[in-house]
Amino acid sequence: MEDTFELYNNQLVQQLIGPQDSNLKLIENMLEVEISSFGNQIKISGSNDAVKKARAALEILHHKLSKGIEIGEQEVKAAVRMSSDENTPPEEENSLADIVLKTKKRHIYPRSATQARYIQEMMKNEMVFGLGPAGTGKTYLAVALAVSMMLEGKIDKIILSRPAVEAGENLGFLPGDLKDKVDPYLRPLYDALYEMLPAEQVDKKLAIGEIEIAPLAFMRGRTLSNAFIILDEAQNTTPMQMKMFLTRLGENSRMVVNGDLSQVDLPRGIISGLKDALDTLDKVPGIGSVTFSAADVVRHGLVAKIVKAYEEKGKKQHGYD
Repeated sequence: MEDTFELYNNQLVQQLIGPQDSNLKLIENMLEVEISSFGNQIKISGSNDAVKKARAALEILHHKLSKGIEIGEQEVKAAVRMSSDENTPPEEENSLADIVLKTKKRHIYPRSATQARYIQEMMKNEMVFGLGPAGTGKTYLAVALAVSMMLEGKIDKIILSRPAVEAGENLGFLPGDLKDKVDPYLRPLYDALYEMLPAEQVDKKLAIGEIEIAPLAFMRGRTLSNAFIILDEAQNTTPMQMKMFLTRLGENSRMVVNGDLSQVDLPRGIISGLKDALDTLDKVPGIGSVTFSAADVVRHGLVAKIVKAYEEKGKKQHGYD
């Protein structure tokens, strides 16, 4: 199949193609198509499905450029992911690509259709569960939305928490006081904040309590109002811990619970609080849930392949395809 179409803004065409046709080459490699440009005309050749996806990806990128958004390798990969998502109607692709979270240091755009739907769910619901493998942006995007809402004055406080269950390690044997022991374990949450806010602002907000990063046990007995509350690594909670955390939700607050049920580090025989909560709250209105897959991994390309290999191994072990 061949598809030829024309764009009418010379400047946008050059940005769309990229230096030495780099953007077109990336789409070619990802979708196994051939793309050539002649002036303002672009021709795509390949299988019917691949050509449709390539054209959709180019239209998403052209739409971004027309709104003044610069594109590079990550934006091209994101456009291909969105165009390849079978659950996204073509008429919704540009609206998903338009989603942006504004922080002090950068504007953050979804890099897959699932990421875009996840942001929409967090904006719409007071409680959202984000499920799936590492590298899919679950916690990063939740922190980005929290920072964006704080900067807009919609919330007063950001609370980030993780259960103190370690992947084969024991915090008790680490040197230092409780803060020294816990801070390295919560490092991914700090890293996300420092990518979105100037370091001095993060430090100030941590000092005055506008941003709080603490183990799950510190949440007991509190009611968290006017806050954006994020629980990371939620698969390592017990059902009682999860119930305790979920019932901390106060007025004008949002709560996001993230985890990967394939990475439970609890002692054998203990049910994951995340799984228990999903089963218990399945029919409760006002609670959103988004499931990511290996296709949504936005780290190094090899990470997606590793996650996919483990997913396939898990399916075989459980006896289904």
